[in-house]
Amino acid sequence: MSRYEIAFSGQLVPGAQPELVRANMAKLFQADAQRIAQLFSGRRIVIKNNLDAAAAEKYRATLERAGAHVEVVDMDMPIEEVELAPPPPVEPTPAPVAAPVAARPGRLQVAPRDEYMAAFSEVDAPDFGIAPVGSDLQDARPDAEAPRVDLSQFSLAPVGSDMGQAKPAAPAPAPDTSHLKLQD
Repeated sequence: MSRYEIAFSGQLVPGAQPELVRANMAKLFQADAQRIAQLFSGRRIVIKNNLDAAAAEKYRATLERAGAHVEVVDMDMPIEEVELAPPPPVEPTPAPVAAPVAARPGRLQVAPRDEYMAAFSEVDAPDFGIAPVGSDLQDARPDAEAPRVDLSQFSLAPVGSDMGQAKPAAPAPAPDTSHLKLQD
């Protein structure tokens, strides 16, 4: 009995609207926008594996109704025999239009690789360089100030005063037992 896997590479069924397909996939998989963005990253992602033929066909039909073009691959077939057809061309999704940001001089402009990285393309972050070997990288700290403590309630003892503990009282004198006798 053959086992199958369902794989998705971000391709859509011809005529499908990308936003609608994303919404359908989110509803099918009960996933958040970040997970759906990973599905549509263009990488081949195995959605389900170890399926029998009937279950694989059910998944394929459901996902194609949602607008996603999926591959059903026989897991028992050796890799050499699997004929991988080139994926159909994907309609590029329009990127959100943002106000152009002037490039800083000496800064390399690189196109983002996916939607996730596109969110960081317009960030104006400092351009950190590399410090020479042996440099002190920690910021200089200000000298610590002595704490302001109010000592007005204290006074000084006069010179020569005994500052030790209070001396114990002299022991009581021993009782006089001279008038006592022992009897035979």
